[in-house]
Amino acid sequence: MPRLSVVLPVYNAVRTVRRAVESVLRQTMDDLELIVVDDGSTDGSLEAVRAVADERVRVVERPHAGVAAAANAGTAEARAAFVARMDADDVSHPERFERQVALLEEKGLDAVGCRVRIIDETGEPVPSLERYAGWINEETRDEAAIRARRFVEFPLVNPTILARRSYLDLGFREGPFPEDYDLFLRAVAAGLRVGKTDDVLFDWFDHDGRLTRRDERYTPEAFDRCRREHLRTGPLRSVESVDLWGAGQAGKPWLRWLQSEGIRVRRLYDVSDRRIGQRVHGLTVRSPSMLAPADGTPLLIAVGAAGAREVIVPQLANGGYVEDADAWFVA
Repeated sequence: MPRLSVVLPVYNAVRTVRRAVESVLRQTMDDLELIVVDDGSTDGSLEAVRAVADERVRVVERPHAGVAAAANAGTAEARAAFVARMDADDVSHPERFERQVALLEEKGLDAVGCRVRIIDETGEPVPSLERYAGWINEETRDEAAIRARRFVEFPLVNPTILARRSYLDLGFREGPFPEDYDLFLRAVAAGLRVGKTDDVLFDWFDHDGRLTRRDERYTPEAFDRCRREHLRTGPLRSVESVDLWGAGQAGKPWLRWLQSEGIRVRRLYDVSDRRIGQRVHGLTVRSPSMLAPADGTPLLIAVGAAGAREVIVPQLANGGYVEDADAWFVA
């Protein structure tokens, strides 16, 4: 029985799938099985995988049904207690699984990711994703930060996840939303613990053909639907009033959404001097210096400026707010 099962869905990735497969097979932790789920490829991907001569590789062939169904099928085939995800266009560094399993066991976690390099096919960093890479690798490095920032975006890169069966057995759901983010939010809501290694152990290749670039389930609107659904069934369940920090481009859509949901926005804050004192959707914008002490009313913080969250966190602490208890950053 292998110690680790690695699930790798593939659909028409003949150019990159062998590179991904070989990065799994070259791990320092070699007590593993690699389950490649071919999701009805038509470009020779299946043949490329079958050409790899390694008894640890198992191939599951399926009619094309999408990545969620393929990933679920791979998990169902997995024999190990630990299951890792992998995508067909990325590369795992040799020590990835060894270090992730060590962290999982040391901290008693249910799922772990790792820091990543986001690069193009030439190996160069992608300028448009530098800020996102910084958020993934720096702002969400530890367990508390991952939980607290989960309504900003998905704080783990999905193909870096290595988890106990309790996480992946929840299953990816089909719908007009990112299935990996939805699973993560359901897992955290169920009380599962998540973390991330301090090491960069993964090369995440960005290109125009990547599923997250071309599928409607990964648009900003789809992420909005997902995070708002989970906020409504989680921190904002049965809530009648909230306070909101952010009256600008990032905050106004949240203000409109909250009001459309019948949730009263009690106070509206913003750091911009030109907005303070203005009326926005029936509310007067207040200065952060007027931040009311925490009284159990949820505070949502919707800010988009670089570095804004780092400035706001100390102000929250001064007001008695605790992230992921009565204050949540959103995007």
